[in-house]
Amino acid sequence: MAAELHVELVAADRQVWSGEANLVVARTTSGDIGVMPGHQPLLGVLESGPVTIRTNEGTVVAAVHGGFISFADNKLSLLAEIAELADEIDAQRAERALERAKADDDAAAERRAEVRLRAVAVR
Repeated sequence: MAAELHVELVAADRQVWSGEANLVVARTTSGDIGVMPGHQPLLGVLESGPVTIRTNEGTVVAAVHGGFISFADNKLSLLAEIAELADEIDAQRAERALERAKADDDAAAERRAEVRLRAVAVR
C-alpha cells in the first residue's frame, strides 16, 4: 500500500488544490467517505460540505458545493461545481450571506453559506 495518494481539487473555474495526502474526507450522496492510499476505486457524487485533506504538513479544508469524486490508481479527483479553500473564506461575509439567504427564503444560498461557515470552523 502506498504511503500517500495524489489529490486534485478542481472547481469549474480553477484548480483549487493539488498535492499529496494521507487521507481525504468528503460528503457524497451515500454519506461521508474517507479515502486513504490503496482505497478501492470509486466514483461518486459530491454533496455540498467541507472536504478535509490531511497531508504530512497539516490539514487543508475546502468548502465544496456539488460535483464528483473519483479514485483510481492512487489518484483522487474532486471535480466540484464550486470550491474554495477555508483560508480564502471571509467568515463575516459568509455570515452576512447566510442572514440574507434566510431573509430571502433562499434555501440554496443558505446551504452554500452554511457550508462555507462549516469549512472555516473545521479549519
